[in-house]
Amino acid sequence: MSEFVRIAPGALTIGRPLPWDVHDIDGNVLLCQGYVIQTDSQLEQLFERGYFKPRIIEVPYEDSETSSDEADGNPFTRYPDYLHALEKALTAIAAGEPDARKQVQDLAHALEQACIHAPDASLALVHLYSVGPTIHEQIIFYAILCQLIARQFGLNEQRIPILTEAALSANLALVPVADKLNAFNKVLSSEQRSVIRKHPQRSIRALKTVGVDNDLLFTIIAQHHEQADGSGYPDGLSGADIRPEAEILALAERYVAMITKRAYRKRMNVTAARKLITNLADGGFRPAIPKALLKVLGEYPPGTLVRLENNEVGVITGRPMRARGPFVQVVFDSSGNNDSTGQERDTSVPGFNIQALEEPDIMPSMNFSQIWGFSD
Repeated sequence: MSEFVRIAPGALTIGRPLPWDVHDIDGNVLLCQGYVIQTDSQLEQLFERGYFKPRIIEVPYEDSETSSDEADGNPFTRYPDYLHALEKALTAIAAGEPDARKQVQDLAHALEQACIHAPDASLALVHLYSVGPTIHEQIIFYAILCQLIARQFGLNEQRIPILTEAALSANLALVPVADKLNAFNKVLSSEQRSVIRKHPQRSIRALKTVGVDNDLLFTIIAQHHEQADGSGYPDGLSGADIRPEAEILALAERYVAMITKRAYRKRMNVTAARKLITNLADGGFRPAIPKALLKVLGEYPPGTLVRLENNEVGVITGRPMRARGPFVQVVFDSSGNNDSTGQERDTSVPGFNIQALEEPDIMPSMNFSQIWGFSD
C-alpha cells in the first residue's frame, strides 16, 4: 500500500463526482471515478477507509512505450494524475526546487496531448467537475480551456505550450488562500484585495527564483488581469498592448468562474455563461477570442446534462460534426430510471432533439471512461 495515499478530509464533496477510484487498505476498489457521494455518512466512511493512488506524470521519450492510459488518450483516468502533478509542481516552485519548471512543462505536455487526442472528453472534465472545484482543479480547467481556445483562435503552435505553462503557474501565489477566498461570503478586506491584485507579480518572482527565464511566459502572467478598456490591473493596459495569450487565459478563468459555485453566488448554467461571453466579444476582449471560446463550447458543451424530446436525460459526449449531433449518452430513460445500456443519441435526429438543459441538485453517478468509449 506504499503507493496509495489516505484521502484527506475536504478532498471529496457531496453532490460531485469522485475525481479518482477510491480503494480500501488492501487496494481493492470501493467506488469508481464518477460515483457521486450522496450522504454525510457515506462521506465520513470514505475519509475513514478510503485511499487513492497518485502517479507521476512524465513526458515519455519518443522511443519508449507509453502507458495504456496515455495510449488510449483517456483524460478521465489521468485526471487524478494531473491534480497530483500540479500540486507537486507548484510546491516545488514554492520550495525553490531547480526541476520545478520541468514538472510544469511535463504536465503542460500531458494536457496538450489530451486536448489534441480527446478534445470532447477533456472539455467534459471541466463541466463534470465544475460544481465545487478546488483551486488545483480550477487551474487544470484553465489549462484545458487555453489549449482549446488557442487552437480555435489560430494561435501560433509554438506559443501554445508557453500559454499552457502560464495557465498552470499564473495563480501559484493565490493557491494557499484561493479555496478560503472562494468560500468567503462577505466583502473582501483591503488586505485580501491586495493579495489578489499582487498575485501575478508574486507568481513571476517565484518562477524567477527557480531559474525560469521566459519573457513571453512572464508577460502572459503579468497581463492576464488587464482589461481591453484599461480597467484591469496591475498596469491599466488596454487594446493591443495586451497580448492575445493573456486574454485567452483571462477568458478561461472568467468562464470557469461563471460555471463554478462560490459561497457568495450560485453557478451559472452554460446558456447564461454563453450570453455573457457573447457580450465580452462586444469590446471586453479581442472579438475573435470570445468567439473562439463559443465555438469550442458549442451550444451544449460535453459534460453537460440535457433532456431530450423523448424525455430521456443524457450527458453530452460530443459536439456537432458535419450537420450531426450534439451526441448524447443516455443516463436516465424516459421513465426516469437509471439507464446503463450505453445508448447514444444523435440529437439532430427527430425524436431525440434537445429540449432543455438539466440542472439536478446532485449529479448522477456515471462511468466516465465507459461513456466516452475508452477501454478499461
